[in-house]
Amino acid sequence: MKDRLLPYWLLIPAFIIVLATTIYPLAYSFITSFRAWDLTKSRRPEGFVGLDNYLYAAGESQFLNSLWVTFVFVITSVILTVVLAMALALLLRRKGPMHTFTRIILILPFAMSPALIGVSYRFMFNPEFGVIANGLGAVFPALQGVPWLADPQLAMGILVLTDVWHWTPYMTFMCLGGLASIPRETEEAARIDGASNLRIVFGIILPQMRGVILVMAVLKTIFALKMFDQVVTLTGGGPGTSTETLAYFIFNVGFRWFDMGYASALAWILTAIMMFISIWYVRMLLSERKMATA
Repeated sequence: MKDRLLPYWLLIPAFIIVLATTIYPLAYSFITSFRAWDLTKSRRPEGFVGLDNYLYAAGESQFLNSLWVTFVFVITSVILTVVLAMALALLLRRKGPMHTFTRIILILPFAMSPALIGVSYRFMFNPEFGVIANGLGAVFPALQGVPWLADPQLAMGILVLTDVWHWTPYMTFMCLGGLASIPRETEEAARIDGASNLRIVFGIILPQMRGVILVMAVLKTIFALKMFDQVVTLTGGGPGTSTETLAYFIFNVGFRWFDMGYASALAWILTAIMMFISIWYVRMLLSERKMATA
């Protein structure tokens, strides 16, 4: 009897840690989202306000703006990352003299801290001494002195660029793993029949990679929805609120305006969005598998 219970006793310390660091904060924030809590007035949550925090978010212009900014960022970031990762994986699939070295270099962007990436790009796009800004100005004189991070569209573009640069290596290795599972015989048979490389990619490789691409898309979507570090260190949500993502807006509400009740409600809205997208992706993936086995 003791031997049967021993594994459960050994799990108790891990369960206590998970309870203290994950389950309790989640439950507490969920309860707080239905309460009014201004940290400048009270150290403890005040009375229940029901759905007021959620209803207020539905009509607040700054929240709706952050939602739109997040939507634009997620769509562009996910599409560009998946497309570039797939293209790089197809190139790296062919072994050459620099095959191993290229893979080592490729992983470096993903190994860097997102906050450090934001700071680095902020310096590189500085119009006075930034290496990228001055390099572009030297090649294209019309771009000399352009305030890259002071323009809303350019700032969003640079924010997307940093995120794509950071996540493309990770997604590339996921693609390489998926490509390794595709039998070479199918491609060789297609080449014997006279199929071009483009037709092989779109007719043979991509259909067999749909499951991997869906997994990549759901992971990248979740990562993009949570993206926070680069916004803080690169744009600070500006100029104005043009790059203020939902995650950064939640941070401002909770730790600059000290409205913890409203911030908790916004955090749960973000969680609900991620859960909905994840369930949708998983259902698509399962339907793909059913079609493949049918």
